[in-house]
Amino acid sequence: MKVAMSGASGFVANALKQRFPDFVVIERGDDVEAIRQKLVGVQAVFNLAGAPIVAKWDEAYKKVLYSSRIDTTKKLVEAINQSDVEHFISTSAVGIYPNNIPCDESTQKFGEDFLGQLALAWEHEAQKCTKRTTILRFGVVLGRDGGALEKMLPAFKMGLGGIIGDGRMVTSWIDLDDLVSIYAFVLEQKCEGIFNATAPEPLTNFHFTKILGKVLHRPTFIPVPSFIIKMLFGEGSTVLLDSKEAYPKALLEKGFVFRYPDLESSLRKILA
Repeated sequence: MKVAMSGASGFVANALKQRFPDFVVIERGDDVEAIRQKLVGVQAVFNLAGAPIVAKWDEAYKKVLYSSRIDTTKKLVEAINQSDVEHFISTSAVGIYPNNIPCDESTQKFGEDFLGQLALAWEHEAQKCTKRTTILRFGVVLGRDGGALEKMLPAFKMGLGGIIGDGRMVTSWIDLDDLVSIYAFVLEQKCEGIFNATAPEPLTNFHFTKILGKVLHRPTFIPVPSFIIKMLFGEGSTVLLDSKEAYPKALLEKGFVFRYPDLESSLRKILA
């Protein structure tokens, strides 16, 4: 299958290139006509474009976050609707959900903060596609050589890792290998609609931290106060401090089987 990817230099895209080696890259600067020409002979489009969300937000950077997702998706959808592409897989995030409540795809309440509204607008643009459309709401993606784990490991390996704040916030996560398999699954099964791309066992930050320390054989005694995260990232600290408890109900009902449903099995594979 020939696929096209936006955001093709990212952590997830690099893994998808291994599974789907026949691909074309859609650049952020491509206009609709340029995209349409690149889509000739393409069966599926993966929309992964978006400026990094774990960063210090100011009003200017919020505009970058918005434009890199919404404006790119608008162009993609317009081009896809004029093409022979069969399947559009767009990205969203569990940040769309409210804090501190268990959520699955049937949840109709959404976060009212910037991140929640950004994800909602992103999905709204993707749903204007007239071809088969799947939206994957990513949890925290764990894998080698990138993503959240790469940022966390140096401190943990030095024995300086610890819980954030009180450790009660819930992290919904996904192993990168399972995420790539989800793309293959929804293509093969011709799935449409919204799916939480998260492992079936979300964890509190406390338990996440303890399992990571156990796998690395390192202590996890030094907590990171929430105010330090807020000082470093400003409003962007919500990405690290919010509690998002999401379950992949729709994928499980479709019959998808996770290779790494629990954090310890994922980490032992990644860090082997």
